[in-house]
Amino acid sequence: WLSPQAAARHQCSYLVGLHMGEFLQVGGNPAWLQGLHCAPQKLRNLNEINKLLAHRPWLITKEHIEALLKTGENSWSLAELVQALVLLTHYHSLASFVFGCGINPEEDQDGGHGCWPPSPHSDSSPASDDSMGGSGGKDAMQEVEVLMERMKLLQESQLEEEGVTQEEMATRFELEKTESLLVTPSDIADHSLQSNVLCFVEDPEFGYKDFTRRGEQAPPTFRAQ
Repeated sequence: WLSPQAAARHQCSYLVGLHMGEFLQVGGNPAWLQGLHCAPQKLRNLNEINKLLAHRPWLITKEHIEALLKTGENSWSLAELVQALVLLTHYHSLASFVFGCGINPEEDQDGGHGCWPPSPHSDSSPASDDSMGGSGGKDAMQEVEVLMERMKLLQESQLEEEGVTQEEMATRFELEKTESLLVTPSDIADHSLQSNVLCFVEDPEFGYKDFTRRGEQAPPTFRAQ
C-alpha cells in the first residue's frame, strides 16, 4: 500500500494504478485504496514524512522520526519504520525512473494499465487510436497537417514577395506555429490529477523548492528536461 502513496506524490499515475492492482492480487483490503482517509491510522501517520521524502528530504528532523516511534496503538517499531522508509524512498526513485523512460499509462479494454513508451504511431504500434482515447492520435496528425499547409503557404508567399529575408521567414513561421497551437491545443497534455491519484495526496501544492546556499546569489539547480 505504501507504493501508491509514494508514487502519488509525483503524480505518477502509471505506478499508482499498477501497484493498486498488485495490492488487490495479494489480498489487500480494497477499502484502503479509496484514499488516505480509508487506510489505518498507522499508515496515515506516514503521510507527512512521505511528503518530505518526496520533495524536500532535507527538512526531515529527528522529531518526525520520534513522533512515529511514540508508544501508542498506532506507533511504529524502529524496524518497521526503517523498512517503510526504505520502501517509500524506493518508490519515489522508481517514479523518477518511470518518467525518465517516458513510460505513459495506457488504459486497455479491461480497464487495466499497459506500459507503452512514446513512439511514432503506425498500424503496428501498440499505442493505437483506440488506446489513446479514440481521437488523440488523429487530432495530433491533423495539427501536423495544418502546420505543414501553413508552411507551404509561407513558402509560396516568399516566392511572390521580393526582399523577404530568412529572418523574416523564420519569424513568420514561429508565429504560425504558435497560432496553430493556440487554435488546436489538443496536443497539450492535461496535467490534472486523476481521482485514483488525488485520493492518496494531501497538500498537493507542496513540492520541491529551490534554496540558496550561504554566499551564493542564485540557487544552482540541475533539471532533466
